Amino acid sequence: MKKLISRRQFLAAMGAAAAAGALTACGGSSSTASSSAAPASSAAGEAASAAESWGDVELTMWGAEEDQGMLREMADAFIEANADKGNITINIGACSESDAKDNILVDPTAAADVFAFADDQLNELVAAGALQEVLLNPDEIKSRNLEGSVEAASMDGKLYAYPMTADNGYFLYYDGSVITAEDAQSVDGILAAAAAAGRTFDMTLNDGWYIYSFFAGAGLTATLADDGVNTVCNWNEEPGASVAQAVLDIASNDAFRNAPDADIVSGIADGSVCAAISGTWNAITAEEAWGDNYQATKLPTFTMDGEQVQMGSFSGYKLVGVNPHSANVGVAMMLADFITNEDNQLKRFNDRNLGPSNINVNASEEVQSAPAIAALAMQSDFSDLQRVGANYWDPAASLGQILASGNTQGKTTQQLVDDAVAGITAPVAQ
Repeated sequence: MKKLISRRQFLAAMGAAAAAGALTACGGSSSTASSSAAPASSAAGEAASAAESWGDVELTMWGAEEDQGMLREMADAFIEANADKGNITINIGACSESDAKDNILVDPTAAADVFAFADDQLNELVAAGALQEVLLNPDEIKSRNLEGSVEAASMDGKLYAYPMTADNGYFLYYDGSVITAEDAQSVDGILAAAAAAGRTFDMTLNDGWYIYSFFAGAGLTATLADDGVNTVCNWNEEPGASVAQAVLDIASNDAFRNAPDADIVSGIADGSVCAAISGTWNAITAEEAWGDNYQATKLPTFTMDGEQVQMGSFSGYKLVGVNPHSANVGVAMMLADFITNEDNQLKRFNDRNLGPSNINVNASEEVQSAPAIAALAMQSDFSDLQRVGANYWDPAASLGQILASGNTQGKTTQQLVDDAVAGITAPVAQ
């Protein structure tokens, strides 16, 4: 075991808070082992070496439903690798990365010791005292992961989480038997080819994550205010009204379909969809449906005021955090480190086709030859780290819904973006 921190700091960290209690909204498997509560204390000591023995330790780890089997394998490997340090029990619970913050903040003291979450939740988790600063090997963890993932896991110069994936973004999938590489460069080309084939081009417009792509591509912004709570947005400035009109025009095309992710998946599978904007989680579906014709690339350009504008996007990362209220913070940090190391990021790619944040795994020939990962890398030149306040999502989704439906209720596109910005920038109730 490599040297980590002093024995005094390690043992203090292990007892840094009250024991984790019963699971909250996220489900979990039971264990016959029992954990002993430790009184809260402050982590102290200088970096030196890890404790030689842990004694009896019980941890709970939350991850996505579809990752449960994989996490069990990782947990068992961690237990085996550290069997000489004591009796370690790890319980696995299902909690999606997107729901992690909401479930944890119900009662951080009762949440899992180790949990996966989407990077845009980091600020609120830190503010709520629900994320342990990384004390074990922070520099080594930073050096082995992509710069963007480290930025996403950090706040005020401190590392608060362990980068796990670098694939929480979106790009274009297409069927190469219908859409040529040239067609795929523009929305116009995709729609024309889809119409000729009697198939559709799908995207979820009524979602703030995706509608952002058009406004960001046109140089407009939606980002977190300096207070870390509210959103700064200028979509109602030039050329915001023109962006809204461009989306209206796209949505009115018979070959375009505004669809949720589940309908995109079923459409790809049944052959009705020949192109879609989505993320790496649908790579297997697209590959199985389209076979040798399976293709992926950056987002296309769209027509605005007669000019071609490259679509932007949110980029995102999935992270692993440690609960500072854990009865065994030090061991929890070591588990978080283990499940996000190079070997386990390669395992995530092989088992689940998840894009790695680890530099070595990301640069491997196997990963770089994966169409979805390569497409995400191409789109990264046009993407922004997702950082918006809570009031961004509903108004942005509502604007997308109006534009997708074509029912503007008599309002001009300027009025529509004015309304959206008023909602997005409204102060967040605290």
